[in-house]
Amino acid sequence: MRVLVSGASGLVGTELTRQLTEHGHDVHTLVRRAPRAENEHNWAPSAGMLDEGVMDSMHAVINLSGASIGRIPWTPRYKKLILESRLQTTHTLAQAMSRSATPPSVFLSASAVGIYGDRPGERLSDDATRGEGFLADVVEAWEDASKIRPEKTRLVNLRTGLVVGNGGAMKPLMLETKFFLGSRIGTGGQHWPWISLYDEAAAIRHLLTSTLSGPVNLAGPVPATSDRLTSAMAREMKRPYALVLPETVVSLAMGEAGRALLLPSQKMLPSKLISDGFTFRHSTVEEAVEALLAR
Repeated sequence: MRVLVSGASGLVGTELTRQLTEHGHDVHTLVRRAPRAENEHNWAPSAGMLDEGVMDSMHAVINLSGASIGRIPWTPRYKKLILESRLQTTHTLAQAMSRSATPPSVFLSASAVGIYGDRPGERLSDDATRGEGFLADVVEAWEDASKIRPEKTRLVNLRTGLVVGNGGAMKPLMLETKFFLGSRIGTGGQHWPWISLYDEAAAIRHLLTSTLSGPVNLAGPVPATSDRLTSAMAREMKRPYALVLPETVVSLAMGEAGRALLLPSQKMLPSKLISDGFTFRHSTVEEAVEALLAR
């Protein structure tokens, strides 16, 4: 397939383009500078600009763009950027597809676990209702923006949790553990929806040729608490794990971002992926952490 990817230089995008290329796909990327290769295409999502001819030859579009939610503090200005960066990129892609005479057959658009809010004690399958909070509002608007694609273009919203890879939200957790500051965060009993970097990219690759549509949870098959992840990291890095980061400290140090990213409990289940026959390489969070640190 000829696949157009936005956000290709990010953590997930880099691994995804590697896997797509390895499996024989023709990967094209969107860049906000002058193109340096035939498979690069310039765009300016803040202005809604993308050469319409680009879409005419693509079989699929994968949208991974959006400002990092891991940057703190969440000032009013940055919260606006978190929302607008997602809406602008998604609108630009969906509108370009709608204008194309031969639009892509599939649109895989990034989404996030934030739509579920804090849901302790619940099992969150792909059809779970939305929760409350800033991130839930952002993700709902983000998914709505993707729906303006052509009706004949199959749409999948990639609801992703914590990607266990060398970057993103894992980077500060790895650093604090490396410097002997590995800590249980809050009670440690909150469920963190996790997925290994390899499986995140492999699941997206799987969905290119699947028949699934709508929201799809991208998470490991065995749910894990935050304590399981952080303690596994300490064991693999051969570091102590005796500290506790109380919820009050998380809230004071990180503000709204800390309360929204580290403290909610979200037991997200990849029900659609499993039913569709996807096979995970890393079934437990311990396997994912081991694979990360082995690299």
